[in-house]
Amino acid sequence: MKTVTLSAAFMPLVDAAPLIMAQEMGFAESEGVALDLVAAPSWSSVRDMLAFGRVDAAHLLSPVPVAMAMGLGGVATEISAVSVLSVNGNVIGVGRELEERLRTRGFGFDFADPVAAAEALAAVRSGPITFGVPFPFSMHVELLRYWGAATALGDEGIVIRTVPPPLMASALAAGEVDAFCVGEPWGSVAVDEGAGALLLPGKAIWEFAPEKVLAVRRDWAETEPNLLGRLMRAVWRAGRWLSNPESRTTAGEILSRAQYLDVPSELIDRALSGHLTVSGR
Repeated sequence: MKTVTLSAAFMPLVDAAPLIMAQEMGFAESEGVALDLVAAPSWSSVRDMLAFGRVDAAHLLSPVPVAMAMGLGGVATEISAVSVLSVNGNVIGVGRELEERLRTRGFGFDFADPVAAAEALAAVRSGPITFGVPFPFSMHVELLRYWGAATALGDEGIVIRTVPPPLMASALAAGEVDAFCVGEPWGSVAVDEGAGALLLPGKAIWEFAPEKVLAVRRDWAETEPNLLGRLMRAVWRAGRWLSNPESRTTAGEILSRAQYLDVPSELIDRALSGHLTVSGR
């Protein structure tokens, strides 16, 4: 089988692992595919690289193909979400000021109860809370809006501001946002840098939220069905490998590399194991 090089964009997040491991662990090679993985600085960059043909495939937020089909965001290229790369994986956190107010009130940071967390936030806020999210068309926004509308926070109590995931901790520390909803490892980075504390896992709000998808342009999918099938099989096999707990150490080491997430492997292991550090205190 002749090896074909495919370019694929990704954001530096733990849930890009199926795409990265497909290349690093030889699953793509076994399908006659070499993945040229391109790290992007923001989700708008990922979307545009895919839409305008800079890359063949992408690790993409699940609502983005829907938004593009509706003509939202100014880019209307037809995109196909051909498989789900991940579900859940987001965390909601607060900056140091809100953390201190919550602790003073006696909130226990149990990282579990969305109703109690909303009631506590509503009690200590002095106005709407500005949440940093990675992109306007994202599960992060859906989670926050759903949570706010169903609890004491209220939809009007949440203001959304877009911040690329790797910049979330610095935006929180600088007071540009009061809180955040972001994918790992960037919530853990905020905790380790002393910028804030984790409040809830996203799955406390929506138990099985579709988070990232493997996306391609529809015209490419129709023109290259065999190649698409090879790519999908490679990524699926990588996902099955990742589901084995014995793969965690190797996956963490690979993802921590500078060309991928460029953070300590220990932070990545927290996400892969589900054992997150809620606060530095």
